[in-house]
Amino acid sequence: MKLLEYEGKELFQLYGIPVQPSCGVVRIGDDPDAMVLEGPGPWVVKAQVLAGGRGKAGGIKIARTKEEARALTRGMLGMKLTTHQTHGTALTVEEVLVVQACEPEREMYLSVVLDRRSASLMIVASAEGGVSIEELAHTRPELVIKMPVDADRGLLDFQARELAFALKIPRALFTDFIAAAKNMVRLFTGHDASLVEINPLVVTRDGKLTALDAKVVTDDNALFRHKDLAARPDHESSEIELEAKAIGINYIGLDGDIGCMVNGAGLAMATLDTVKLAGGSAANFLDVGGGASVDQITKAFQIILKDAKVKAVLVNIFGGIMKCDNIARGVAEAVKKVKLRVPLIVRLEGTNVEEGKQLLKDSGIRLEQADSLWEAAQKAVAAADGGR
Repeated sequence: MKLLEYEGKELFQLYGIPVQPSCGVVRIGDDPDAMVLEGPGPWVVKAQVLAGGRGKAGGIKIARTKEEARALTRGMLGMKLTTHQTHGTALTVEEVLVVQACEPEREMYLSVVLDRRSASLMIVASAEGGVSIEELAHTRPELVIKMPVDADRGLLDFQARELAFALKIPRALFTDFIAAAKNMVRLFTGHDASLVEINPLVVTRDGKLTALDAKVVTDDNALFRHKDLAARPDHESSEIELEAKAIGINYIGLDGDIGCMVNGAGLAMATLDTVKLAGGSAANFLDVGGGASVDQITKAFQIILKDAKVKAVLVNIFGGIMKCDNIARGVAEAVKKVKLRVPLIVRLEGTNVEEGKQLLKDSGIRLEQADSLWEAAQKAVAAADGGR
């Protein structure tokens, strides 16, 4: 689950990581004139979307007066924002964060990530903040600091001091930096995160350490341990993905035109790969689970068909927990309920597969059967090509 900046900063404050004073979040439908702007200003008005590069796209602006802050907030709400990270898709700004501005003297990069190669947490840091860390790692890798961290013990004091020396933290801020770095690791482990990032972490001209931005990504599979996060709006998923999640179906929308219904995540990934190998492209990842019922199969068809790009549907089911003849009955009943109007290709394998194939053959619904995944993928690609 990706958190918006203000949501990440709420967690930062919970763990004692310093952030700019906030004037609050204004949402579509709110009155910006009701926003309380304390202090003399200036203020920073920031669009809350899940994408980097907001400043270059007009999503971060400086307001010198209270009137300007409210006007910028009003103009930013509802705007379409496109950055290098949105891949051509315009994101609607539904929330705007307003914070008190500060004057940075130095900018740094600091993050905690899960490093799969070393099977440990890893602190990634650089004295060069405010830039793409990926680009910096490619062009000037010597400027990127990597420090493995034990997840059980956390960041040890001597490690935090080494990090502070490497980043040339002023002596007066050593204690503050060590606490912030250790608390970032505590946040990471305490909230089952896969990324906690500050870019930039700044030293201000009045000698304070402050996180100007916050990026936090948590593991969806651990949300049952974090009811507060689970209750937050899902800013990342599409309407179709949210509907699938509500009925217990694992669905992720993709860019292709072949709708895929599969049971089991591993088989689903293999199906997507095989479709690509056959010259096609999947419209979705959809896993109905090992014990899919007729109702779930029906809802899965309905969800797939809500994607207007879908030109053919490929069903690839392995009958294990649920036998192939029961799956065939479910597919036949579901197709009749949803009134499928695009080509359907079905590949069954597993227990009672011959009975299942015969049931589909006798069902009277229009479909093509396949004996192997490769044959099914080829038929699906040919059917989608005919529907273009």
